[in-house]
Amino acid sequence: MSHKNLLANKITVPIRNAAINVTQNSTTPFEQAKLSTNLIRAYFDNGLIKQARQLFDEMPDRDVVAWTSMIFGYTTCKTYNSAWLVFKDMMRESFDPPNAFTFSTVFKACKGMKSLSCGGSAHGLGLKHGFVGCNNSIYVDNALLDMYATCCVTMDNACLIFREICLKNQVSWTTLIAGFTHRDDGLSALQIFREMLMEETEQSAYSFSIAIRACAGVGSHTYGKQIHASVIKHGFDLNIPVMNSILDMYCKCNCFQEAEVCFNGMYEKDDITWNTLIAGYEKPDPMKALHLFVQMEFMGCAPNCFTFSSVIAACTNLSILTCGQQIHSAIFKRGHEQNLPLANSLIDMYAKSGSIQDSKKIFSEMSFRDLVSWTSMMIGFGSHGHGHEVIKLFNQMVNSGIKPDTIVFMAVLTACSHAGLVEEGLSYFKLMTSQYKISPNQEIYACVIDLFGRGGRIKEAYDMIQNMPFKPDESVWAAFLGACKAHGKPVMGKMTAQKVLDSRPKKAGIYVLLSNMYAAEGKWDDRAKMRKLLNKFGVKKVAGRSWVEIQNQLYSFVAGDRGGYHEQLVYEVLGVLGQHMAEKNYIPQIGD
Repeated sequence: MSHKNLLANKITVPIRNAAINVTQNSTTPFEQAKLSTNLIRAYFDNGLIKQARQLFDEMPDRDVVAWTSMIFGYTTCKTYNSAWLVFKDMMRESFDPPNAFTFSTVFKACKGMKSLSCGGSAHGLGLKHGFVGCNNSIYVDNALLDMYATCCVTMDNACLIFREICLKNQVSWTTLIAGFTHRDDGLSALQIFREMLMEETEQSAYSFSIAIRACAGVGSHTYGKQIHASVIKHGFDLNIPVMNSILDMYCKCNCFQEAEVCFNGMYEKDDITWNTLIAGYEKPDPMKALHLFVQMEFMGCAPNCFTFSSVIAACTNLSILTCGQQIHSAIFKRGHEQNLPLANSLIDMYAKSGSIQDSKKIFSEMSFRDLVSWTSMMIGFGSHGHGHEVIKLFNQMVNSGIKPDTIVFMAVLTACSHAGLVEEGLSYFKLMTSQYKISPNQEIYACVIDLFGRGGRIKEAYDMIQNMPFKPDESVWAAFLGACKAHGKPVMGKMTAQKVLDSRPKKAGIYVLLSNMYAAEGKWDDRAKMRKLLNKFGVKKVAGRSWVEIQNQLYSFVAGDRGGYHEQLVYEVLGVLGQHMAEKNYIPQIGD
């Protein structure tokens, strides 16, 4: 007998014995029904759904409490369809009408099923029995409001229900705010929260948390600061979940000074607190994220999978291989090596840190792979120029039963482009549209244009741009102009220049490409015009940065860098390289 069955028997036997004892000692049908209902609840509380159903079916008399207990039990155990079926049976078989608790539970089941049709039917029955609307049960109204906020495409029906509630409580307001927030309509959520404050409704920790989340969604630190002040005013500044929400809001609004003040001012910190700040610094300051990780462990707070996910991303952004290896070791030490998202992140980290063999090793040792696993490995191989490996992986993935998506085809096309596999790339582009019925977007077209361009097939690239079903964006033009420059086709590049400029591109690379093309022909006035446009539209070219890791120390460089104690050694080496280039009569192609 399995451990699961032994555990079920261990729980079931005492309950069954109690049921026998109840039947023997109960004198009236009412008492037997009441005690049987209590036993049904006990079964559900212990996850014994089949036993609860068996006892319910054996009951000769079922009142509204028994029916509702079954609906509530199924809903609590997240078997929502069964809860709905019991409700339908109740409406057909029971002599007792449903009560307020029946309807509030049924609405929760409909929410769990995300079934608007079932919810609408239950709403109509609630109106018929007089449990929905003004001066009735607020719990039923709130459950109905939550159902519409979850199941409908828009919040229109939820707003109608909300306006019809005469005496709203904090649950009513918070449910509506949460509905807008979950739909990424932060402004509407904040408007409702403002009305809630104006009505002087009693606030809760959850209402503040969801309002702060709305601020983070719209990127408004101004509203966020005002709500932070209100949190302090209402005495929720010691509530860890609320303060974690505020910390997350400051991070997402790039207000890291305020985030630091908030973090340092918290009397208590849990793992979510640390994870929030580490994740916040992951992209803008990955080194800070790593320092926070060390501090977190020093303070005795154990990192979890979410922590490691952010720290791996920080190592990826820095391309520090030794640091990534140490984090990998810590993951293994804590027994998280089989965690799928972490394994996928490690594949990406090793590939971007130059160790594609480590990526391949992790991938080959995975007991289960999802679409992200295959995609990460393909992108890694592609970035290292292993186009044939990417094609091989794609075929293996399809044979394993996983259907490719747009990102997978982007990875394949990019890999074919970098490896010079033009015909192979074009065959996969056709496969994407014909077999998998995926409509190419701007990014896919940019990949194909780049594929043609790297293969020197400029005319075919231009024809594809002309036949695109939508207006090409900056990524498409950037790929085409880069191909024109690389293959010495300035005439064709200039033919399309005006079309590109008419779209007022925001990518500095396009202006720089055109500028370099004009400079190569000695047309300095046109080059100067490109520079003026670059400044006019406020587009800034991010300086290219190179870095190297030597003896666990990371060194970074930009063009014309004169900082750091390593400056003299670097320029001595550059001088030697320059001398060798002169001896070989090498003439460099100097661009911006």
